[in-house]
This record gives sequence, structure tokens and C-alpha cells, in this order.
Amino acid sequence: MAKRIAKFEKVSFEQFKEGYLDAIGQDSDEVIRSIYDALKLPKRATKGSAGYDFYAPRAITLKPGETAKIPTGIRAKMEENWVLQCYPRSGLGFKFRLQLNNTVGIIDSDYYNSDNEGHIFAKITNDTKEGKTVEIPAGTGFMQGIFMEYGITVDDDVEEVRNGGFGSTTK
Repeated sequence: MAKRIAKFEKVSFEQFKEGYLDAIGQDSDEVIRSIYDALKLPKRATKGSAGYDFYAPRAITLKPGETAKIPTGIRAKMEENWVLQCYPRSGLGFKFRLQLNNTVGIIDSDYYNSDNEGHIFAKITNDTKEGKTVEIPAGTGFMQGIFMEYGITVDDDVEEVRNGGFGSTTK
């Protein structure tokens, strides 16, 4: 039986709104609230699925070469020595060459306690070589996350504590 080591939650409305305005741009509080209220927590499609599908908070259309930053509104609380690895959904990568800009998103267990509440973002690019436009309807899976256990070296003595997102652990 698989270990149960994590739980998905929504970030607060305030955090989602901040991330939404940064990533998407201006919208009314009513529109942002309706998108937030409709957010779905990631789920596996089948009993045998390794990946938890992350759902688009709003419709996304990407012409060839275009990029979008997506505030998922989701955070992941997980046990220490586990990581959430994020990938594009297989079908979107296969059909459209949809890619995450950092290839694989790495969500560390201590990111949950970050200033931004551990808000998971995705930056995706339509890297098609066939001129295809990607259309992802709101509420449709676009990314999948897989929890993986990891080890550390026997002489590891790190005591630093995270407080931030991208690049915060190398400052």
C-alpha cells in the first residue's frame, strides 16, 4: 500500500489574488473570487495513476511560442524528506509539445511554510514545431504532480530555513 504523506489545500483568497494579479493582470475582485471558489484540489485520475492532476484556474490559450504563468491556488503539505515533482500532463506534451519552463517543477516540503503560503505556480510554454495552438479550458488538467521520497548524504548538516520561492535557497 502506498504511503499517505501529503495533503493538498487552497492558499488563502488574499494570496491567490496577489498571485493572480501578478501572473494574469487586472480583474475585478468578483471575477478573481469566482475563479478562487471554483478551484479544484489536485486528484489522481485512476487508482493506478502516480500523478495528481492540477487544474487550470481559468481558460488558457497559447499560440505557438507563447508562455503563461499560472497561479494554481494550491499548496502541498507533505512530510519531510518528500518532494512534489511537477510535469506537464502527458497528452498535452505529446500532442502540443507543451512544456514547463523549468522542465520539472520541484516543490520542497518546507515550501508550504513560505511567505506566499507555498502557492504553487506553473509557467508553461507552447513549444510546438507544427504551428498548433493549445487551448486548455478552465477546470481541465494541465500539469501533474508526483510525490517522491528522497535521501540526503551522511555528512549533511544544513540548518537553514526557507522563506520564499524561486532562488530563495541560494541567497
